[in-house]
Amino acid sequence: MSSDLKRRNVPFSPPDMTEAEANEVRDAILSGWITTGPRTKKLESLISGYVHTEKTVCLNSATAAMEMVLHVLGVGPGDEVIMPAYTYTASASVVQHVGATIVMVDSQKDNVEMDYEKLADAITERTKVIVPVDLAGICADVDKIKEIITRPEILAKFRPANDIQKLMGRIVVSNDCAHSFGAEHQGKMAGEIADFSSFSFHAVKNFTTAEGGAMTWNLPFGNEKVERQQVYYGSPVPFIEGETWNEFIYRISQLYSLHGQNKDALAKTKLGAWEYDIIGPWYKCNMTDVMAAMGLIQFERYPEMLAKRQEYVEIYNRGIDDLNVNLDLDHKVVYLNHKGEDHCSSHHLYIVRVQGRTREEANRIIEKMAERGVATNVHYKPLPMMTAYKALGMDIKDYPNAYRLFENTITLPLNTRMSREDVEYVIENFCEIVAELG
Repeated sequence: MSSDLKRRNVPFSPPDMTEAEANEVRDAILSGWITTGPRTKKLESLISGYVHTEKTVCLNSATAAMEMVLHVLGVGPGDEVIMPAYTYTASASVVQHVGATIVMVDSQKDNVEMDYEKLADAITERTKVIVPVDLAGICADVDKIKEIITRPEILAKFRPANDIQKLMGRIVVSNDCAHSFGAEHQGKMAGEIADFSSFSFHAVKNFTTAEGGAMTWNLPFGNEKVERQQVYYGSPVPFIEGETWNEFIYRISQLYSLHGQNKDALAKTKLGAWEYDIIGPWYKCNMTDVMAAMGLIQFERYPEMLAKRQEYVEIYNRGIDDLNVNLDLDHKVVYLNHKGEDHCSSHHLYIVRVQGRTREEANRIIEKMAERGVATNVHYKPLPMMTAYKALGMDIKDYPNAYRLFENTITLPLNTRMSREDVEYVIENFCEIVAELG
């Protein structure tokens, strides 16, 4: 390590919490209302305003949100859901939870997005949902997916399973937006781009409620009235005169998230309103007001936090550009495009590829960074390399581009607890270590 690089300790992704979040959580606790209540409802409203949707459902994780989408759509045994092999397990595990079949598609060559022509080939009459992933907070090309699924030969394969699918008239796009809260693409916010979107507010995310997530949707018929004759795949959910599809989806999501109970705790506090019914034997994945309290303050701070992340990514980019001047073509370091004329990511992860290096060489860089006090990570080891997905018959040999991405990927720390000096320390050390490899 150069003498001018005084050692620092830089953690990978600590939560950015302040006294303001602590005070709001304290107020929630002392209010006497700590489960789903007014703070959760307020956060839902704020998120809808931010991402330009009619409704938002806050839940206990993005995983719950992604599974909720499948339940709302009536996806189950015999159905297929397509997603990239280069993602985290939550994108896929929820498909297994509902009894449907996971279908994975390889990445594009040297691109973290799925290969869209291979996606077209993977679609069958059983395909109900496609799950694009906004890796690192960069919006996936949902427009390209919609172009594919509206091709005449693809539309001819579509077999709807419930009324929402019938109204869509095509395969549904359920975007894994776990990384992309605050991102935008061609003038639209993540959360309004796809048919359904799922956000993560986990502790390592840009915007956090410790654990938590949200589901949003943007459907062409959302404000149309639900007709009495429409049967929601045999569901016992009662018809409400004048209810829109947006209102219906919100209502059934509340039921699914709270045991199928037709009154939440807040509604039961009204005088004489104790009685309730269980509409279905469903799930428990609601967000609490203690969690939402953190989110309310995070929401106030979020524009400043995003601006800081963008500044740090620009510092990293400049450092790598300078490094690449002295590297041969086969060993240049590449980074993701977080900002352009038509898009701006949430700047969630700073993923680089040390081209021409093996996984072992990349791991050695990670070890050397750790020796200098810098925590790094890898996003992601493709799912077909994991035991659970091998057991389902998947083989990484069928996903060569995903493996090629993984082989030399490193994720540098990017968080708003870092100072500018921390960022400069990270990139200077990284560049020095890579340069030493020759």
